[in-house]
Amino acid sequence: MNRFKIAIIGGGFVGSTVAHWLLSRDLGDIVLLDLKESLIRGRALDLMQSTPLVNADSLIVGTADYEDIKSANIVIITAGAARQPGMSRDDLQQINAKVVKKACEQIKKYAPNSIVIIVTNPVDVMTYHAWQVLGHPTQRVIGMAGILDSARFRTFIAQKLNVSVQDVQAFVLGGHGDTMVPMPRLCHIGGIPLKELLPETGIKALVDRAKKGGGEIVSLLKSGSAYYTPALSVVEMVESIIKDQNRILPVSTYLNGEYEVKDLFMGVLSRIGKNGVEQIMPLALTEEEQKQFQNSAKAVAQQVKKL
Repeated sequence: MNRFKIAIIGGGFVGSTVAHWLLSRDLGDIVLLDLKESLIRGRALDLMQSTPLVNADSLIVGTADYEDIKSANIVIITAGAARQPGMSRDDLQQINAKVVKKACEQIKKYAPNSIVIIVTNPVDVMTYHAWQVLGHPTQRVIGMAGILDSARFRTFIAQKLNVSVQDVQAFVLGGHGDTMVPMPRLCHIGGIPLKELLPETGIKALVDRAKKGGGEIVSLLKSGSAYYTPALSVVEMVESIIKDQNRILPVSTYLNGEYEVKDLFMGVLSRIGKNGVEQIMPLALTEEEQKQFQNSAKAVAQQVKKL
């Protein structure tokens, strides 16, 4: 059977949880790569032994050898340092830029035709960095962030209104950080606009909490950052690629004039299919939303210049 090959670089909490979620959906064979060879082989073996219990035919290999990612269809980079309390995503940049560069050099060698998904923070900057090193077409280099931020936003809205999250439609644009742009104007609950269910002050509180959603978890964990929802957000992207679902998802992709931004990777609604980013979806922003998006773009651009 011709199965998709998915490589995950970085076998920490995020990477191993990505493997777990991929396995639960039986999306393909998985290579879990980490420098800690014995640890990653053990995690892969543990996951492999669960396949009979989830009716999955996936093969899972743990390795420290980049040659094992050869011919992977999709490569996910989760490797790098995680945030600590008081640390911003931007503080991680210099550390993680070296990690991403090394990974991308090996991807270029062993899986040159792959679609690459970046999870490592600061994700918009690391996605740009990965694209430069890889030399891939822009549609095959994608950053994961908007799905995660949108899931958090939807959760907070559902909790506030005491409704099912399944009936909350909401999304977040912009960079993955304090300048992200939640879009309450286009949020609907079972078709009802959010503004008809909450006063402006209530909406603003939800927007503010969404912007600080990652930091809230970091402060509670004391060491490390979120991994369950980031991992599942990656799997949403992988499934849309493998099954050519053409789902409309908020991801970090290369902008070349869209939203009045050029030469940056930013979070926007995109159609995700077998080739990666098939289309950046058009969306008319209000003057205030465009101002916020530009502010977010400036913050990302400043970090890109430091690469």
